[in-house]
Amino acid sequence: MPMLIILGGLAGLMLAPSIALATLPASLQTLAGLLAAAPFSLLMGKLGRKTGFITGVACAVVGALIGVWALFAGSFILLCIAHLALGAALACYQYFRFAAAETVSTEWRPVAISLMLTSGLIAAFVGPQMFIVAKDAFAQVPLAGAYAALVAFSLIGLIPLALTRLPNPPKITPQSLKQRLSSLSVLKRKPIRLAVGLGAVSQGIMVFLMVPTPLAMIGYGLSEAIAGDVIRWHVVAMFAPSFFTGFLIKKFGVKPIATIGIALLVLSSIAALSGLTSVHFYGSLILLGIGWNFGFIGATTMLANSVSEEEKALVQGANDTMIGLVSTLCAFAAGAIIAGFGWAVLAGVSLVLLVLASAVFLKEARKVT
Repeated sequence: MPMLIILGGLAGLMLAPSIALATLPASLQTLAGLLAAAPFSLLMGKLGRKTGFITGVACAVVGALIGVWALFAGSFILLCIAHLALGAALACYQYFRFAAAETVSTEWRPVAISLMLTSGLIAAFVGPQMFIVAKDAFAQVPLAGAYAALVAFSLIGLIPLALTRLPNPPKITPQSLKQRLSSLSVLKRKPIRLAVGLGAVSQGIMVFLMVPTPLAMIGYGLSEAIAGDVIRWHVVAMFAPSFFTGFLIKKFGVKPIATIGIALLVLSSIAALSGLTSVHFYGSLILLGIGWNFGFIGATTMLANSVSEEEKALVQGANDTMIGLVSTLCAFAAGAIIAGFGWAVLAGVSLVLLVLASAVFLKEARKVT
């Protein structure tokens, strides 16, 4: 993911016919997550998590190879197709958190989910560094080497996946599956509705501010190296708290931690609105990462605790589809706003959205036990 955050903007800027389209590959990547979330959940519900994850790896490999091809051919259309496939892979990998929750008792689910997300801490350091090392591997074609490195990472990831034991999916008759798919009343339950909303807001605001950050920094005279380092520490902030977020939820409950997460997202928007120096970008993106962590893990824990074994494929698919929808809208909106109005307007819009979302969350959370 950290490599794709950097590549989506820079490769788009290099190949896009106009600067207004530079964030389109990253936006399409998010759109692919929206379209792929439910099919992946249903696939895993029928054939098991491992089969679904292997399919996700295949999407990543194909997408990365098309990315290499796009840069050699100088084709913006191929680059967009590459990020569609890579976005589908990322949507698949989001289900690692649910797979982790399924291997432990209810009491330890927030800890399992939280520790699962610490894998992103490794990515935060390895991803940007591998981008720097690999981006010029093909000297005549900048950035192509970074896409090739994604192929290698994806294939290496198959090794621990092959050694992991995961529970088999529950056996569901075609009739009961059809009955569940025809009734979405489960999504109306307040705990599920709150969890979906919290996850969508946390992910959506994170995407809204993160996607255009490299372009904004470079546009305001900061270097690619600083932009890459800001993204690195943003991703560290996203995943480093996972070492203790689950234990905090276990001790204090999910709602207080989720509320702190939303408050940190508000502070992130305020920091982004306060200035255009590297310090402001570092501060905003670090607060954004921690806020996302508390909000997203809180939402995942709420959802995992609110559904039965029979409901999970449908509800998790609907949850990640909604998250994908909000993220897609935020990604496209962020590209349009940064190109037409600038960073300050983007930060102001995020602050207004978060204040509104905070009011709704606090009101609904009181109704959920």
